[in-house]
Amino acid sequence: MRFKYTNRPGFWFGFIDFFTAGLFFLFYMPLGGLQEELDEILGHRTQRYCVAYMLGIPTLFIYTLVWMARIAEELKAKALEMGIEGPHTSWWHMFGWNVFGILLFGPAVATKRFFDTLYKIERQMNENL
Repeated sequence: MRFKYTNRPGFWFGFIDFFTAGLFFLFYMPLGGLQEELDEILGHRTQRYCVAYMLGIPTLFIYTLVWMARIAEELKAKALEMGIEGPHTSWWHMFGWNVFGILLFGPAVATKRFFDTLYKIERQMNENL
């Protein structure tokens, strides 16, 4: 699979998603092709974001945050496996910025690093085609 969107604005995606309480990614993940990209890169079908979002509602979105942090850790592992230099996203980076940095635009910072790692992997995979 050739990845054509390797430079999305991660910080702004995180910023918008925070102020829409996750609704932005609820629509963007399937419509923007991000869910399929993650499946392709990670080599397995990931849980759909809409399911994680719905399970997050009764848990005050803790479930959704842990789901996203898990995906971030898998991306980090993939980047390290491919020999891509960091900084990389990680479980703690995603979780920590979303919880402890919430008043300092932490979700946007975490999402930016998530997308930076994703783009590095996609560019490397495109070069290897």
